Amino acid sequence: MLNILKQASLAGQQENFSLLTHHLQQLSLGKNGQTQQRLNDEEFQLALSLGLQVLKSGDFQEKWDLVKVLPKLGKAVIAPVISILEDEALDLEVRWFAGRILGQFDDPAVVMVLVKLLKDGEDEELAYMAAEALANIGTSAVAALSCFPESPEARLLAVQALAHIHRPEVIEPLLSVVNDPSWEIRATAIETLSNFRSPSITPVLLNALSDNVAAVRKEAVIGLGLLRTLLPDLDLVKRIKPLLYDLNLEVCHQAAIALGRLATLDAHQALVKALQSPPTPITLQIEIVRAFSWEFTTNSLQQLQAVLRSAPTPVCREIISVLGMVESDYLKPKAAEILIDFCQSGQVATENQQIKQTLAMSLGQLAQCESIPLLKDLVADSDHSVSLHAIAALKKFPL
Repeated sequence: MLNILKQASLAGQQENFSLLTHHLQQLSLGKNGQTQQRLNDEEFQLALSLGLQVLKSGDFQEKWDLVKVLPKLGKAVIAPVISILEDEALDLEVRWFAGRILGQFDDPAVVMVLVKLLKDGEDEELAYMAAEALANIGTSAVAALSCFPESPEARLLAVQALAHIHRPEVIEPLLSVVNDPSWEIRATAIETLSNFRSPSITPVLLNALSDNVAAVRKEAVIGLGLLRTLLPDLDLVKRIKPLLYDLNLEVCHQAAIALGRLATLDAHQALVKALQSPPTPITLQIEIVRAFSWEFTTNSLQQLQAVLRSAPTPVCREIISVLGMVESDYLKPKAAEILIDFCQSGQVATENQQIKQTLAMSLGQLAQCESIPLLKDLVADSDHSVSLHAIAALKKFPL
């Protein structure tokens, strides 16, 4: 037996795992278990056993060092390390390091066990580690996962794994399942494809806007919103606008956000039309107002001013809050002017305590001198909370 293994074995008996790992490093192990002096079966099993002892009983740093050493024993470590990863009775830290070790092997068995770990979602840290490990394996993992099985459950598992591998190689296999019978597979594929910039993805997203499942439509509209700057020749407003009236509110919310990101005149007009439509729920009206904050323009401020005159109190409050988010020095005076005019309009909403508080906050954020007299009036308000908000707003003005 190699003397270095005898020393490592002694360190293991003494539970000196740092020294044990050091001795294993001294074996100068290379790929496929090659060493300066080739290990026989007995020596290999001893080295593996000692390594697994560190994995199960060492402290964090000792396990961290082992991750660099154990894979050099070769693929024979895969099976026992998989057993450790799958043993739910073991400490999560031990299993996490087992996954880190497996992530260094380009092997189908490793890919599938990591995919299963992702699917189970037993622990967020374990799932994240599995995703990183799959990404580290890379192209071969994509190839293994792209042979989609017939079982819908297994196929979904493969698609979910591909979704965690942020490489262009996943585009083609994901494009092949965008019309899968399973809506979960379609939604996952659409969501993942939206993160890439490829001409082949655009028509897929457009087609998915009319999918019969809301979750798929939602992912499609999110994706188009993210790709807006790359699709100047497409009339995205025309495509997305109908989804403001979708039967699913989440789809409506994402359509509003996408149109807000577009920030064109047509997009703003589409948002206002939906905002003023009587059937539009208050929650959606509020989301539409927030969508204007993605990019302010003179036109968008005018649109918000028009709605402010007749909006329900919750929507009115949201508009006031959004106007306070204007950061452009060119547009700040206009935003402040709208708020001052509203406060002086005599509308019933101007007497609402929460409206007054939000008004003070927004005027403070805009910090326009024209609003100082109004804020001083709010300081004298009979409601103590309104007064405090106005005082805090005045403190934001430059001395």
